[in-house]
Amino acid sequence: MARSYASAVVPASADEVWSLVRDFNGLPNWHPAITGSEIEGGGSAEAVSAVRALTLADGGAVRERLVGLDDVGRSYTYEIVTGPFPIRSYRSTIRVLPVTATGQAFVEWFGDYDADAADEAELDKAFAGGVYGTGLKALAERFS
Repeated sequence: MARSYASAVVPASADEVWSLVRDFNGLPNWHPAITGSEIEGGGSAEAVSAVRALTLADGGAVRERLVGLDDVGRSYTYEIVTGPFPIRSYRSTIRVLPVTATGQAFVEWFGDYDADAADEAELDKAFAGGVYGTGLKALAERFS
C-alpha cells in the first residue's frame, strides 16, 4: 500500500472550514479541478454509501463512495469506485482540525491505495500534488 498526503493551514476556524468541506457533493464549490458532482440515485450526500459522480476539469470522470462521516472529528472517508487511475483499491480521508494557538484550521488530506510499484511515484504526484494540494491551496485562498 502506498500513501499520498498533503496538508495546509487555512485562515479560518475549523468549524467554518468544515461547514464547506463537509458536503460530500460540494467539491465543485471549492476545488478548481472538479466542475461537477452528482449523488447517484438522488440520495443524500450525508448517507454513508452515497456515491458521487465527479466531472473533472479535464473532462474525466470519477465515482467515489462515502464510507465514513465524522462531524465530531471533522472528517470524511471515501473510496474510488471507478476512475482513470491505475489502482486496485483507494481510500482517502479529508480532516479539519483546529490550530488552537491561532484559531485557524489545519486541513489534511491523504489516501492509501494499492497499485503497481512502477506507478506509485506518478500516482503520488497526481494525488498529493494534483488532487489534494490543488484543493487545499484553493481552500486556503477562499478564506484569505
